[in-house]
Amino acid sequence: MNSNRREFIRDVTGTLSAVTISSRALDASVGGVVAQPREAIKGIKAFAFDAYGTLFDVFSVTTLCEELFPGNGIALAQIWRRKQLQYSLLRSLMGRHKNFWFVTEDALVYAAKSLGVNLTSARRERLMEAYLTLSAFPDVRKGLELLKQKRIKLAILSNGEPRMLEQAAKSAGIDTLLDDIISVESVKIFKVSPRVYQLGLDRLQVSRTALGFVSSNSWDISGAASAGLTSFWIQREIDEPPDELGFAAASVVNSLTELASLVGV
Repeated sequence: MNSNRREFIRDVTGTLSAVTISSRALDASVGGVVAQPREAIKGIKAFAFDAYGTLFDVFSVTTLCEELFPGNGIALAQIWRRKQLQYSLLRSLMGRHKNFWFVTEDALVYAAKSLGVNLTSARRERLMEAYLTLSAFPDVRKGLELLKQKRIKLAILSNGEPRMLEQAAKSAGIDTLLDDIISVESVKIFKVSPRVYQLGLDRLQVSRTALGFVSSNSWDISGAASAGLTSFWIQREIDEPPDELGFAAASVVNSLTELASLVGV
């Protein structure tokens, strides 16, 4: 699974970096805030977590992909995820929002076509339903519990639409640890729009310096830092370099449990 994620990162990084730069220019016209990153671990009152790739392992669908398409499962999962991200970013640039469930489905259809495999309605339904029960990474529940003990507000801030996020959180057994599940559907634009990160501030009702944003996606970390948030990068692949966008994480950790051990109150 680690090599699967590593290959995916190499494929997608170039596209994400290029689109992110354009997205920043787009949001300047809607009042986006650009701030310098700053280091701050103490004083955090709330954490907003990215969902896919951070809390939930998007490549946990690979087993089902391989079951349905023997010999093509890994490639299907990688292309599916890459196009899912590309479509979300491109739709934001185009001003043509579509909720993440349908973006994910469109990406799956593309992935199947690109590999020349037969995506029947039944297979498509099984794969889409699998996105509602993605496995959580092993460190997630324990990390959230430790942060909860420090009386810190915990929320998801994700491109996902509400039903997807709520069912995934419940399936992973972390729904009771969350104070809020925040979807971009409230603002109808995907990350890395500053409006998404502002949504986290508005919903959690904390100051910019008191909200920590956590993601395993380096481009997401850059987006949050650009919007003035204190960002924490979960580097799930230790050899993955940060994106060169001029905005760095305040801290880099390997797991949620490590993050919890470093954060003061």
